[in-house]
Order: sequence, then structure tokens, then C-alpha cells
Amino acid sequence: MKKATRLLYTLCSIVGLVFSAGAMAKDLRMGLIVPGSHAWSQAAQAMGDELKERSGGKYNVIVFPAGQLGSEARMLQQLQTGALDMAFMTTAEVANRVPDFGALFAPYLVHDVVQAGQLLNGPAAQGMLNQLPAKAGVVGLGYGVAGMRLMLNAFATDNVGAIDGRKIRITPFPPVQDFYRLLGAASTPMPVTDVYDALANGQVDGVDADLELIWKLRLYERAKTVLQSNHMMFPVIGLMSGRVWAQMPEDDRSMIRTLTRKHLDSLSAHYAKSEADTQASIEQAGVKVTPVGPEFFGDTLAQWEAIWLKKAPVLADLRREAASLKR
Repeated sequence: MKKATRLLYTLCSIVGLVFSAGAMAKDLRMGLIVPGSHAWSQAAQAMGDELKERSGGKYNVIVFPAGQLGSEARMLQQLQTGALDMAFMTTAEVANRVPDFGALFAPYLVHDVVQAGQLLNGPAAQGMLNQLPAKAGVVGLGYGVAGMRLMLNAFATDNVGAIDGRKIRITPFPPVQDFYRLLGAASTPMPVTDVYDALANGQVDGVDADLELIWKLRLYERAKTVLQSNHMMFPVIGLMSGRVWAQMPEDDRSMIRTLTRKHLDSLSAHYAKSEADTQASIEQAGVKVTPVGPEFFGDTLAQWEAIWLKKAPVLADLRREAASLKR
């Protein structure tokens, strides 16, 4: 009788351990290259917190900001193998694998971050997400934005000719490389965390950035001219490993997609509200902010358009959709 009791107790303990293990939260590792204080990182954390709550603790998102898991190229490789579960990364890295995404960086495609959010939720941009599983081994969950792209320069930039021959730090992918090549600049890729020192030692003369990066990385301490061109939007895309996605129940996929899109969508309103305050802070720090429009760049924009209509024909659809957006 005692032996039977002990056996029953042992079996119950094993069953209890099995059920406990099944109830443990699954950690989802999410990588970003931006600092933890950046709006993208904060959106990632908010998404993770809501997912944990909505899933009853089934999923726990662990956010790794500031390139802790490597470059975006490295993180994309990890997503493809399943070594990384999720990432919020610039659409730039995806464009290196799927050229159509380069069309999202067309100069003056949108007027501001609000229009950017609207266009990214339109049929052309959403349709592009369908290419990702087959061509990049990842699932596209949705888009968000950063602030509009401009230039911070350590030299006077009164005309477009001043950019010719200058070393400009860029995100290294074809649409931006073509833009600066046409301007005559020497594109200089490097991690965003290295830009402060690079401006200080003359390794670069300027940086293609947005107001948030200029402020939060204190780049304004090393360069005193902001060319407020707002020449490109700069989308972020939420990605999940195709391998991880394939192992999830459909209800969980739907929940993750919905929450990711919700928090990425919130970035448009965030930047629309915060950009004026950030600009005021930068100006108070002694930085000259000079607004310019498309005319500043002369025929460079038409040259870029001709190149990219061939590389990414979806650009024509994006232009048509953008033309219908309200300003």
C-alpha cells in the first residue's frame, strides 16, 4: 500500500511539473539598433507589456536595444534562423533584400510623419509585406515611422553645392546611397552609436538623421547646422522570425500582429507631437536650423526618381496614393 501511495505521489509530481512547464511564459527576444530611450524602443516595450497581459503571461518580450544583438544585418540573419524571435528595424535593411521596399524612401514622397503613417497603412505598402516570408524568411507585422529625415552638418550649407565632396554618415542601403551619390557626397556608413565621435574627429562632415537622433545622441554638440529638408520618411518595420511564426497557434499570431501594428502605428502621432519641442531644444543649444524644400536639390530628385522607378516599379503606386493624402 505504501509503495502504491509513493508511486501515485511521484506520478502526480511529474504531471504537475509538466503542466507547470507548459504554463511558463515563452520569452520572445526582440532586437533594435536604437537606444533604449528612443521612441521605437519604448513602443517595443509597450507592445511587450500589453502582449504579456493579453496572453495571460504566455509570452514575455525581452527588448534588446542599442544594437546589443548586433547590426540590423546580423539581426535579420538571426531572425531567418530562428535564433532571434522579433525585431523592430529600419525598413532600410529589408530593402537590401527586397528592392521594392526602397521605394518607401523616395524623396518628398510624403510631407510629414502623419502622411507617412497613412501611406504605410495603404494598399501598396501593406501589399509589400507579403513578399517577406518567401524572399527574406521573416513575417512583416506592420510599419511605424521615425521623424522626417534631414541633415546635421558641421559646415555651412547655404546651397546644395556645399554638400559636394563632403563625407556624410548614412544608413548604408541603395536608396539613400543613390541620393547622396547624386549630390556628390561621399557616403560614409557607420553604426549610429559611433557618429558623435566621428563628427568630433572629422571622420564625417555631416549625418543623415532626424531630430530625435540629433537630440538624444547629443550630436548637436559636434555640428551646428541643421538643414531641415524633411526629404525622406524613415519607416520602421516590425518583423518576426518565419520559423518562430510557423510554430505559433493562429490566435497567437493574430494577437501579436494586432498589438505590434497598434504600437508601431502610435509612432506617427508621437513624432507629430514631439518634433516641434525637439527642434526648439536643438535651437536653444545654439544650432542653426534652416528649412529648405525640394527646389534646394535641383535636378537630383528627378534623377533619383528615374533610377528607382526601374528598380522598384511599386514607386508609381506609392506616388499615386501619396498624392491623394490630405495635408
